Amino acid sequence: MPILNRAADMQAEISAWRRHIHENPGLLYDVEETAAFVEDKLKSFGVDEIVTGLGRTGVVALIRGRGEGDRVIGLRADMDALPLTEITGKPWASRKDGKMHACGHDGHTAMLLGAAQYLAETRNFNGTVALIFQPAEEGGRGALAMVEDGMMDRFGIQEVYGMHNMPGMALGTFAIRKGGIMAAPDKFTIQIKGRGGHAAEPHRTADPIVIGAQIVNGLQLIAARNANPLRSVVVSITQFHAGTTHNIIPEEAMIAGTVRSLDEAVRDMAEARIRQIAEGIAAANDCVAEVDYERACPVTVNHPEETIHAAKAAMAIVGEKNVDTEVDPSMAGEDFAFMLQARPGAYIMIGNGDTAALHNPAYDFNDEAIAYGVSYWVKLVEQRLAD
Repeated sequence: MPILNRAADMQAEISAWRRHIHENPGLLYDVEETAAFVEDKLKSFGVDEIVTGLGRTGVVALIRGRGEGDRVIGLRADMDALPLTEITGKPWASRKDGKMHACGHDGHTAMLLGAAQYLAETRNFNGTVALIFQPAEEGGRGALAMVEDGMMDRFGIQEVYGMHNMPGMALGTFAIRKGGIMAAPDKFTIQIKGRGGHAAEPHRTADPIVIGAQIVNGLQLIAARNANPLRSVVVSITQFHAGTTHNIIPEEAMIAGTVRSLDEAVRDMAEARIRQIAEGIAAANDCVAEVDYERACPVTVNHPEETIHAAKAAMAIVGEKNVDTEVDPSMAGEDFAFMLQARPGAYIMIGNGDTAALHNPAYDFNDEAIAYGVSYWVKLVEQRLAD
């Protein structure tokens, strides 16, 4: 079955919504403008209930089907943008300096609004669909904030589904896998405290730059020698700051980086080894290393049965050959993981065609993906709430 005719007919209208959201981005929880736009559209569609302010600035809307049924499934879209300056030059480019939708959350929100309009018109299902518009996916744990606000229990959500666009994947394709599909994106900072002095007398110092370099090299052993090669982990050093001039050995140095893992045991091991390596190397060289390790969100784990349901819905739209059910996991992170810890569900990728990469200032969501995304959401609801 191809995309829904109604979804194709709505594409120009939904594209206009998407471009309006793109022009007016907000960061983290500061998405009041987008949330208000979402609320206004939902009211115009005639949904049954709208609740705002969940997880600070999130929105949840309920649509009840024609038939009786007590089952409730949740569909989630993220609303926040990134702190980047856009370089696309598009007519609908961001109007706010240093803020842009460089991850396609404008498209995600617009597609879920399109599905909301269709479902409110047709109501060809039994039970209830909860439409979840989430703030602060980009590092703010907005999904966790909504869960902690009691969203799942308040609306009786039994299953929850998410979708994200993927540049480089062809339009009209989807990708999913059971188990870990997105990594746990942790970050760390190591502060090395040594003893500074004149660069001509290094023997009188405890040089934090030299010790920091040893720590950087030591951390590479975590993936190379500590982790099971069949269980992926990435340890990347992304910052090294020390010193102020050419003839002074500084008192301190700072190293920072990220750890990406798809397994909680590997995650625990990586954190422990970072502390051991940094503190051990520093102590052996008359320095002190202080490690600050922050866990952002868990591994995004797709539940087996719900993954099958999601794949079937996608196949109903684009055909079996256009749905990859064993896609390689990504080492990027996604706070939808918190919702999947609270309820069974699945997270699927939708093709965005040949566009710039995510988190790139030249990125723009491909409006040609909209009809596929709307059709997927509708088909998923109608299949999961058929009885």
